[in-house]
Amino acid sequence: MIPIEFLLLGFLAVTAIVIARLDYLFAAAMLTGIFSLLSAGLFTLMDAVDVAFTEAAVGAGVSTVLMLGTLSLTVREEQKRPVKVLPFVIVLLTGGALFVGTLDMPAYGDPAAPIHHYLAPDYISGAEAEFGLPNIVTAILSSYRGFDTLGETAVIFTAALGVMALLASGRGSKRAEKK
Repeated sequence: MIPIEFLLLGFLAVTAIVIARLDYLFAAAMLTGIFSLLSAGLFTLMDAVDVAFTEAAVGAGVSTVLMLGTLSLTVREEQKRPVKVLPFVIVLLTGGALFVGTLDMPAYGDPAAPIHHYLAPDYISGAEAEFGLPNIVTAILSSYRGFDTLGETAVIFTAALGVMALLASGRGSKRAEKK
């Protein structure tokens, strides 16, 4: 029997290939939302529920809405361009380097992995004493990861402002053309 993770990875690969081959941009935008939902499902299976929630909300929700809004101001189909080989070579080399880099990593879920012996005991023993919170997850998310979350929020806010500025500038030029 095939583990569900491999099945989701297969769906992700097929979805990515279909997105890359599509000329119709509306369908590509919709499939990127499906890709994000599949990714969120995979993150959930890997017990990264916070990352899965963010992927579902931002990747499938906000990004899809922003792409559809942008498509309402642009053309519906991608124009054909000649295929360039150099970007494919760079992607293959980078992917190969990343794959080779993962070969010496500990197995997924290995209790003997260094991450379980270095920081985890400090977090577990110091969370209640340092923050006065009995829930370790709340202490870590609200304090240790607070700046990380603030940075992510700032990036998303800045991206949304940039997209809104681009969309607003596009509408102004269309109105000027109509007059």
